[in-house]
Order: sequence, then C-alpha cells, then structure tokens
Amino acid sequence: MKADELRAKDAAELMTQLEDLLNEKLELSLKGRGQQTKNSHRFGQIRRDIARVKTVLREKHSGAGQ
Repeated sequence: MKADELRAKDAAELMTQLEDLLNEKLELSLKGRGQQTKNSHRFGQIRRDIARVKTVLREKHSGAGQ
C-alpha cells in the first residue's frame, strides 16, 4: 500500500483500515506462537502499513496533508 493511496481516503476509511491491520497483526502473532507461520515476512509489511496509516491520519488531523 502506498501513502498516496492512503491520502486519497478519508479519516473514517483510514481508521477502519488501521483496525483491520491491527487485527491481522494480532491473528498472525497468535498463530505464530504455536506453529511456524508461512508468512513471516507479513509481520514487517503489516507493521510498516500501520505506520503509514497512522502518519496519514496525523497529517489529516494537523492539516499538513492538504
């Protein structure tokens, strides 16, 4: 996911996407405790996507993204 794509969304969509990413991260971490995960690289992707969403939300909140 790219920051430009995120900036095109409104704050409600970004919050929904952030919740989805956090849930996915939790599910992967719970699955990974008992067994080896096939998508271990996905943890890093999710972490970076969460950071991007939070950054764009902060920009929209402060008005810097306009």
